[in-house]
Amino acid sequence: MLFVGDDWVEDHHGVELMDDTGRRLAKARLPEGVAGMARLHAMFGEQLGEDAADQVVIGIETDRGPWVQALIVAGYRVFAINPLQASRYRERHGVSGAKSDAADAHVLADMVRTDSHQLRPVAGDSAQAAAIKVVARAHKTLIWERTRHAQRLRHSLRDYFPAAREAFEDLTAADTLELLAKPPDPASAAKLTVAQIAAVLKRARRRCIADKAAKIQAALRTERLGQPEIVVSAYAARVRSAAAVLAVLNEQITALQGQVEAHFGRHPDAKIILSRPGLGPILGARVLAEFGDDRTRYVNAKARKNYAGTRPITRASGKKKVVLARYIHNDRLVDALGVQAFAALQASPGARLYYDELRAREVSHHAALRQLANRLFGILHGCLKTGTLYDEAAAWSHRVEKLAA
Repeated sequence: MLFVGDDWVEDHHGVELMDDTGRRLAKARLPEGVAGMARLHAMFGEQLGEDAADQVVIGIETDRGPWVQALIVAGYRVFAINPLQASRYRERHGVSGAKSDAADAHVLADMVRTDSHQLRPVAGDSAQAAAIKVVARAHKTLIWERTRHAQRLRHSLRDYFPAAREAFEDLTAADTLELLAKPPDPASAAKLTVAQIAAVLKRARRRCIADKAAKIQAALRTERLGQPEIVVSAYAARVRSAAAVLAVLNEQITALQGQVEAHFGRHPDAKIILSRPGLGPILGARVLAEFGDDRTRYVNAKARKNYAGTRPITRASGKKKVVLARYIHNDRLVDALGVQAFAALQASPGARLYYDELRAREVSHHAALRQLANRLFGILHGCLKTGTLYDEAAAWSHRVEKLAA
Protein backbone atom coordinates (compact mmCIF):
# COMPACT_ATOMS: atom_id res chain seq x y z
CA MET A 1 0.00 0.00 0.00
CA LEU A 2 1.03 3.59 -0.64
CA PHE A 3 -0.12 6.25 1.81
CA VAL A 4 -0.16 9.85 0.62
CA GLY A 5 -0.44 13.13 2.51
CA ASP A 6 -1.64 16.00 0.32
CA ASP A 7 -1.37 19.42 1.96
CA TRP A 8 -3.21 21.87 -0.29
CA VAL A 9 -2.07 25.49 0.06
CA GLU A 10 -3.46 28.19 -2.24
CA ASP A 11 -2.00 27.26 -5.66
CA HIS A 12 0.13 24.22 -4.87
CA HIS A 13 0.14 20.85 -3.10
CA GLY A 14 2.76 19.55 -0.71
CA VAL A 15 2.80 15.77 -1.19
CA GLU A 16 4.52 13.00 0.75
CA LEU A 17 4.45 9.28 -0.09
CA MET A 18 4.80 6.77 2.76
CA ASP A 19 4.93 2.97 2.91
CA ASP A 20 3.31 0.57 5.40
CA THR A 21 6.09 1.04 7.95
CA GLY A 22 5.88 4.84 7.96
CA ARG A 23 9.07 5.30 5.90
CA ARG A 24 9.07 8.29 3.56
CA LEU A 25 9.35 7.21 -0.06
CA ALA A 26 9.14 10.54 -1.81
CA LYS A 27 7.97 14.10 -1.39
CA ALA A 28 7.27 16.95 -3.80
CA ARG A 29 5.72 20.34 -4.23
CA LEU A 30 3.21 20.14 -7.07
CA PRO A 31 1.44 22.99 -8.87
CA GLU A 32 -2.35 23.11 -8.97
CA GLY A 33 -3.68 21.91 -12.32
CA VAL A 34 -3.09 19.31 -15.02
CA ALA A 35 0.72 19.43 -14.81
CA GLY A 36 0.68 18.82 -11.06
CA MET A 37 -1.79 15.95 -11.36
CA ALA A 38 0.29 14.32 -14.12
CA ARG A 39 3.39 14.52 -11.94
CA LEU A 40 1.46 12.97 -9.02
CA HIS A 41 0.35 10.03 -11.19
CA ALA A 42 3.96 9.59 -12.29
CA MET A 43 5.14 9.48 -8.66
CA PHE A 44 2.61 6.74 -7.93
CA GLY A 45 3.72 4.81 -11.00
CA GLU A 46 7.36 4.98 -9.96
CA GLN A 47 6.51 3.34 -6.64
CA LEU A 48 3.81 0.84 -7.62
CA GLY A 49 3.91 0.50 -11.37
CA GLU A 50 0.93 0.88 -13.67
CA ASP A 51 -2.69 0.02 -12.78
CA ALA A 52 -2.19 0.13 -9.01
CA ALA A 53 -4.81 2.76 -8.14
CA ASP A 54 -6.46 0.49 -5.57
CA GLN A 55 -3.23 0.49 -3.54
CA VAL A 56 -3.13 4.28 -3.08
CA VAL A 57 -4.71 5.92 -0.02
CA ILE A 58 -4.73 9.72 0.10
CA GLY A 59 -5.43 12.13 2.97
CA ILE A 60 -6.32 15.73 2.12
CA GLU A 61 -7.96 18.55 4.09
CA THR A 62 -10.79 19.22 1.64
CA ASP A 63 -13.58 17.26 -0.01
CA ARG A 64 -14.24 19.39 -3.08
CA GLY A 65 -12.57 21.00 -6.06
CA PRO A 66 -11.19 19.70 -9.38
CA TRP A 67 -8.07 18.24 -7.74
CA VAL A 68 -10.10 16.02 -5.39
CA GLN A 69 -12.44 14.99 -8.20
CA ALA A 70 -9.49 14.02 -10.39
CA LEU A 71 -8.12 11.81 -7.59
CA ILE A 72 -11.48 10.08 -7.16
CA VAL A 73 -11.96 9.55 -10.90
CA ALA A 74 -8.46 8.01 -11.06
CA GLY A 75 -9.64 5.35 -8.61
CA TYR A 76 -7.66 6.33 -5.52
CA ARG A 77 -9.14 6.07 -2.03
CA VAL A 78 -9.45 9.64 -0.81
CA PHE A 79 -10.13 10.68 2.79
CA ALA A 80 -11.22 14.24 3.53
CA ILE A 81 -9.62 15.04 6.89
CA ASN A 82 -11.03 17.80 9.05
CA PRO A 83 -8.30 20.44 9.69
CA LEU A 84 -9.11 20.26 13.41
CA GLN A 85 -8.40 16.51 13.38
CA ALA A 86 -5.09 17.09 11.59
CA SER A 87 -4.16 19.80 14.08
CA ARG A 88 -4.82 17.50 17.03
CA TYR A 89 -2.96 14.61 15.37
CA ARG A 90 0.04 16.89 14.76
CA GLU A 91 0.49 17.12 18.52
CA ARG A 92 1.29 13.40 18.58
CA HIS A 93 4.44 14.16 16.59
CA GLY A 94 5.53 17.13 18.68
CA VAL A 95 4.18 19.68 21.15
CA SER A 96 6.45 22.58 20.19
CA GLY A 97 3.81 24.13 17.94
CA ALA A 98 6.12 24.09 14.90
CA LYS A 99 4.29 23.89 11.57
CA SER A 100 5.24 23.65 7.90
CA ASP A 101 3.66 22.44 4.66
CA ALA A 102 6.03 19.47 4.49
CA ALA A 103 5.27 18.48 8.09
CA ASP A 104 1.53 18.76 7.42
CA ALA A 105 1.83 16.44 4.41
CA HIS A 106 3.71 13.96 6.63
CA VAL A 107 0.97 14.15 9.28
CA LEU A 108 -1.78 13.53 6.73
CA ALA A 109 0.05 10.55 5.25
CA ASP A 110 0.59 9.06 8.71
CA MET A 111 -3.07 9.60 9.59
CA VAL A 112 -4.37 7.58 6.64
CA ARG A 113 -1.70 4.93 7.34
CA THR A 114 -2.65 4.35 10.95
CA ASP A 115 -6.23 5.61 11.31
CA SER A 116 -7.96 5.26 7.95
CA HIS A 117 -10.54 2.99 9.60
CA GLN A 118 -11.54 5.97 11.79
CA LEU A 119 -11.70 8.51 8.94
CA ARG A 120 -14.50 9.34 6.53
CA PRO A 121 -13.83 8.76 2.81
CA VAL A 122 -14.94 11.45 0.40
CA ALA A 123 -18.60 10.85 -0.35
CA GLY A 124 -19.56 9.76 -3.83
CA ASP A 125 -22.24 12.39 -4.34
CA SER A 126 -23.76 12.80 -7.77
CA ALA A 127 -23.05 15.76 -10.04
CA GLN A 128 -26.64 16.90 -9.43
CA ALA A 129 -26.08 17.04 -5.67
CA ALA A 130 -22.79 18.89 -6.18
CA ALA A 131 -24.56 21.50 -8.33
CA ILE A 132 -27.29 21.94 -5.72
CA LYS A 133 -24.62 22.42 -3.05
CA VAL A 134 -22.95 25.19 -5.06
CA VAL A 135 -26.09 27.25 -5.67
CA ALA A 136 -27.70 26.55 -2.26
CA ARG A 137 -24.58 27.64 -0.40
CA ALA A 138 -24.17 30.71 -2.60
CA HIS A 139 -27.81 31.65 -1.96
CA LYS A 140 -27.49 31.27 1.81
CA THR A 141 -24.18 33.17 1.84
CA LEU A 142 -25.79 36.14 0.10
CA ILE A 143 -28.61 36.10 2.65
CA TRP A 144 -26.07 36.20 5.46
CA GLU A 145 -24.25 39.04 3.69
CA ARG A 146 -27.51 40.96 3.34
CA THR A 147 -28.12 40.60 7.06
CA ARG A 148 -24.63 41.91 7.84
CA HIS A 149 -25.05 44.92 5.55
CA ALA A 150 -28.51 45.62 6.99
CA GLN A 151 -27.06 45.65 10.50
CA ARG A 152 -24.35 48.06 9.43
CA LEU A 153 -26.98 50.28 7.86
CA ARG A 154 -29.06 50.15 11.04
CA HIS A 155 -26.08 51.23 13.14
CA SER A 156 -25.33 54.11 10.78
CA LEU A 157 -28.91 55.36 10.99
CA ARG A 158 -28.83 55.12 14.77
CA ASP A 159 -25.82 57.46 14.87
CA TYR A 160 -27.24 60.28 12.74
CA PHE A 161 -30.80 59.54 11.54
CA PRO A 162 -32.76 57.58 14.21
CA ALA A 163 -36.09 58.67 12.75
CA ALA A 164 -35.44 56.46 9.71
CA ARG A 165 -35.13 53.41 11.95
CA GLU A 166 -38.64 54.03 13.26
CA ALA A 167 -40.07 54.91 9.87
CA PHE A 168 -38.87 51.76 8.09
CA GLU A 169 -39.47 48.34 9.63
CA ASP A 170 -37.50 46.33 7.07
CA LEU A 171 -34.24 47.96 6.00
CA THR A 172 -33.73 45.40 3.21
CA ALA A 173 -37.09 46.05 1.49
CA ALA A 174 -37.01 47.62 -1.97
CA ASP A 175 -39.19 50.59 -1.02
CA THR A 176 -37.09 51.31 2.08
CA LEU A 177 -33.86 51.27 0.08
CA GLU A 178 -35.32 53.57 -2.57
CA LEU A 179 -36.55 56.07 0.01
CA LEU A 180 -33.23 55.99 1.87
CA ALA A 181 -31.17 56.44 -1.27
CA LYS A 182 -33.03 59.54 -2.46
CA PRO A 183 -32.87 61.64 0.73
CA PRO A 184 -30.29 59.97 3.00
CA ASP A 185 -30.16 62.92 5.41
CA PRO A 186 -32.81 64.04 7.95
CA ALA A 187 -33.41 67.47 6.41
CA SER A 188 -34.11 66.14 2.91
CA ALA A 189 -36.18 63.23 4.21
CA ALA A 190 -38.42 65.61 6.17
CA LYS A 191 -39.33 67.36 2.90
CA LEU A 192 -40.75 64.22 1.31
CA THR A 193 -44.44 64.53 0.52
CA VAL A 194 -47.04 61.86 1.07
CA ALA A 195 -47.44 61.57 -2.71
CA GLN A 196 -43.72 60.89 -3.21
CA ILE A 197 -43.67 58.26 -0.49
CA ALA A 198 -46.88 56.68 -1.81
CA ALA A 199 -45.39 56.39 -5.31
CA VAL A 200 -42.47 54.40 -3.97
CA LEU A 201 -44.77 52.15 -1.92
CA LYS A 202 -46.95 51.58 -4.98
CA ARG A 203 -43.93 50.44 -7.05
CA ALA A 204 -43.14 47.98 -4.26
CA ARG A 205 -46.76 46.72 -4.38
CA ARG A 206 -47.54 47.54 -0.76
CA ARG A 207 -51.03 47.54 0.74
CA CYS A 208 -52.74 50.35 2.64
CA ILE A 209 -50.47 52.78 0.84
CA ALA A 210 -52.08 56.01 2.08
CA ASP A 211 -51.90 55.06 5.76
CA LYS A 212 -48.34 53.78 5.49
CA ALA A 213 -47.18 56.86 3.57
CA ALA A 214 -48.64 59.19 6.21
CA LYS A 215 -47.05 57.16 9.00
CA ILE A 216 -43.62 57.22 7.34
CA GLN A 217 -43.84 60.98 6.71
CA ALA A 218 -44.78 61.65 10.33
CA ALA A 219 -41.86 59.56 11.59
CA LEU A 220 -39.38 61.29 9.26
CA ARG A 221 -40.53 64.73 10.41
CA THR A 222 -40.16 63.97 14.11
CA GLU A 223 -37.68 66.29 15.79
CA ARG A 224 -34.47 64.56 16.89
CA LEU A 225 -31.03 65.40 18.20
CA GLY A 226 -28.72 66.02 15.27
CA GLN A 227 -25.08 65.93 14.15
CA PRO A 228 -22.97 68.68 12.50
CA GLU A 229 -23.82 69.16 8.83
CA ILE A 230 -20.47 67.87 7.57
CA VAL A 231 -20.83 64.70 9.64
CA VAL A 232 -24.38 64.20 8.36
CA SER A 233 -23.20 64.48 4.76
CA ALA A 234 -20.53 61.84 5.43
CA TYR A 235 -23.09 59.48 6.98
CA ALA A 236 -25.45 60.18 4.06
CA ALA A 237 -22.80 59.04 1.58
CA ARG A 238 -22.26 55.90 3.62
CA VAL A 239 -25.98 55.12 3.78
CA ARG A 240 -26.42 55.73 0.05
CA SER A 241 -23.69 53.21 -0.77
CA ALA A 242 -25.08 50.70 1.73
CA ALA A 243 -28.54 50.99 0.17
CA ALA A 244 -27.05 50.37 -3.27
CA VAL A 245 -25.23 47.25 -2.05
CA LEU A 246 -28.39 45.91 -0.42
CA ALA A 247 -30.38 46.50 -3.61
CA VAL A 248 -27.87 44.43 -5.61
CA LEU A 249 -27.89 41.69 -2.97
CA ASN A 250 -31.70 41.53 -3.15
CA GLU A 251 -31.53 41.16 -6.92
CA GLN A 252 -28.92 38.41 -6.82
CA ILE A 253 -30.65 36.52 -4.00
CA THR A 254 -33.82 36.38 -6.11
CA ALA A 255 -31.86 35.20 -9.13
CA LEU A 256 -30.07 32.47 -7.17
CA GLN A 257 -33.35 31.37 -5.59
CA GLY A 258 -34.60 30.46 -9.04
CA GLN A 259 -31.43 28.46 -9.70
CA VAL A 260 -31.75 26.61 -6.38
CA GLU A 261 -35.35 25.66 -7.10
CA ALA A 262 -34.53 24.56 -10.66
CA HIS A 263 -31.59 22.33 -9.68
CA PHE A 264 -33.35 20.87 -6.67
CA GLY A 265 -36.53 20.13 -8.62
CA ARG A 266 -34.59 17.90 -11.01
CA HIS A 267 -33.04 15.73 -8.29
CA PRO A 268 -34.66 12.29 -7.75
CA ASP A 269 -34.68 12.75 -3.95
CA ALA A 270 -36.57 16.05 -4.13
CA LYS A 271 -39.99 14.41 -3.91
CA ILE A 272 -39.07 12.52 -0.73
CA ILE A 273 -37.55 15.57 0.94
CA LEU A 274 -40.47 17.85 0.01
CA SER A 275 -42.93 15.36 1.51
CA ARG A 276 -41.49 16.09 4.94
CA PRO A 277 -43.13 18.71 7.19
CA GLY A 278 -41.43 22.10 7.31
CA LEU A 279 -39.33 21.67 4.16
CA GLY A 280 -39.89 23.68 0.98
CA PRO A 281 -37.72 23.83 -2.14
CA ILE A 282 -35.11 26.24 -0.71
CA LEU A 283 -34.77 24.64 2.73
CA GLY A 284 -34.99 21.17 1.18
CA ALA A 285 -32.20 22.04 -1.23
CA ARG A 286 -29.98 23.17 1.65
CA VAL A 287 -30.60 19.93 3.51
CA LEU A 288 -29.84 17.82 0.42
CA ALA A 289 -26.77 19.92 -0.37
CA GLU A 290 -25.21 19.44 3.06
CA PHE A 291 -26.16 15.78 3.53
CA GLY A 292 -25.34 14.77 -0.05
CA ASP A 293 -27.03 11.94 -1.91
CA ASP A 294 -24.50 9.13 -1.49
CA ARG A 295 -26.54 6.25 -0.02
CA THR A 296 -23.43 4.64 1.52
CA ARG A 297 -22.18 7.75 3.33
CA TYR A 298 -24.24 7.21 6.51
CA VAL A 299 -24.28 3.64 7.77
CA ASN A 300 -27.32 4.31 9.95
CA ALA A 301 -29.57 7.05 11.29
CA LYS A 302 -27.19 7.66 14.19
CA ALA A 303 -24.37 8.53 11.77
CA ARG A 304 -26.59 11.01 9.94
CA LYS A 305 -27.65 12.63 13.22
CA ASN A 306 -24.01 12.88 14.32
CA TYR A 307 -23.08 14.66 11.11
CA ALA A 308 -26.10 16.93 11.43
CA GLY A 309 -24.98 17.91 14.92
CA THR A 310 -28.39 17.30 16.48
CA ARG A 311 -27.43 14.19 18.45
CA PRO A 312 -26.06 14.98 21.94
CA ILE A 313 -22.65 13.89 23.19
CA THR A 314 -21.88 12.25 26.54
CA ARG A 315 -18.92 13.05 28.73
CA ALA A 316 -18.39 10.50 31.48
CA SER A 317 -15.50 10.24 33.92
CA GLY A 318 -15.73 8.27 37.16
CA LYS A 319 -19.03 9.07 38.81
CA LYS A 320 -19.61 12.17 36.71
CA LYS A 321 -21.72 11.96 33.57
CA VAL A 322 -22.90 14.95 31.52
CA VAL A 323 -24.97 15.02 28.31
CA LEU A 324 -24.28 18.09 26.17
CA ALA A 325 -25.28 19.54 22.84
CA ARG A 326 -22.76 19.37 19.99
CA TYR A 327 -21.11 22.72 19.37
CA ILE A 328 -18.81 21.56 16.57
CA HIS A 329 -21.04 21.06 13.57
CA ASN A 330 -21.93 22.14 10.06
CA ASP A 331 -23.35 25.63 10.64
CA ARG A 332 -25.33 25.65 7.39
CA LEU A 333 -26.97 22.32 8.12
CA VAL A 334 -27.77 23.18 11.73
CA ASP A 335 -29.35 26.44 10.57
CA ALA A 336 -31.57 24.57 8.10
CA LEU A 337 -32.52 21.93 10.68
CA GLY A 338 -33.55 24.55 13.21
CA VAL A 339 -35.77 26.33 10.71
CA GLN A 340 -37.35 23.07 9.61
CA ALA A 341 -38.04 21.92 13.18
CA PHE A 342 -39.74 25.22 13.99
CA ALA A 343 -41.86 25.08 10.81
CA ALA A 344 -42.80 21.44 11.52
CA LEU A 345 -44.58 22.55 14.70
CA GLN A 346 -47.37 23.90 12.50
CA ALA A 347 -47.20 21.30 9.72
CA SER A 348 -46.97 18.08 11.74
CA PRO A 349 -49.30 17.17 14.65
CA GLY A 350 -46.85 14.47 15.75
CA ALA A 351 -43.93 16.90 15.83
CA ARG A 352 -46.03 19.39 17.79
CA LEU A 353 -46.99 16.76 20.36
CA TYR A 354 -43.38 15.65 20.76
CA TYR A 355 -42.28 19.27 21.25
CA ASP A 356 -45.04 19.91 23.81
CA GLU A 357 -44.02 16.81 25.76
CA LEU A 358 -40.44 18.08 25.95
CA ARG A 359 -41.57 21.52 27.06
CA ALA A 360 -43.78 19.95 29.73
CA ARG A 361 -40.62 18.35 31.13
CA GLU A 362 -39.14 21.85 31.42
CA VAL A 363 -36.83 21.43 28.43
CA SER A 364 -35.96 24.84 26.98
CA HIS A 365 -37.36 25.96 23.64
CA HIS A 366 -34.05 25.67 21.75
CA ALA A 367 -33.20 22.32 23.31
CA ALA A 368 -36.67 21.00 22.43
CA LEU A 369 -36.27 22.16 18.81
CA ARG A 370 -32.85 20.49 18.66
CA GLN A 371 -34.31 17.21 19.92
CA LEU A 372 -37.18 17.51 17.47
CA ALA A 373 -34.74 18.09 14.61
CA ASN A 374 -32.79 15.03 15.76
CA ARG A 375 -35.97 12.96 15.61
CA LEU A 376 -37.00 14.34 12.23
CA PHE A 377 -33.68 13.50 10.62
CA GLY A 378 -33.76 9.99 11.93
CA ILE A 379 -37.07 9.73 10.07
CA LEU A 380 -35.48 11.32 6.99
CA HIS A 381 -32.75 8.69 6.98
CA GLY A 382 -35.37 5.94 6.92
CA CYS A 383 -37.32 7.59 4.11
CA LEU A 384 -34.21 8.03 1.93
CA LYS A 385 -32.98 4.52 2.67
CA THR A 386 -36.27 2.90 1.67
CA GLY A 387 -37.23 5.44 -1.01
CA THR A 388 -40.61 6.16 0.60
CA LEU A 389 -42.46 9.42 1.16
CA TYR A 390 -43.02 10.84 4.63
CA ASP A 391 -46.09 9.44 6.36
CA GLU A 392 -47.32 11.21 9.48
CA ALA A 393 -48.94 8.12 11.00
CA ALA A 394 -45.90 5.91 10.43
CA ALA A 395 -43.44 8.55 11.60
CA TRP A 396 -45.23 9.06 14.90
CA SER A 397 -46.89 5.66 15.27
CA HIS A 398 -46.11 5.49 19.00
CA ARG A 399 -48.18 8.67 19.44
CA VAL A 400 -51.11 7.82 17.15
CA GLU A 401 -53.43 7.14 20.09
CA LYS A 402 -52.59 10.45 21.72
CA LEU A 403 -53.15 12.28 18.45
CA ALA A 404 -56.52 10.58 18.00
CA ALA A 405 -57.55 11.51 21.52
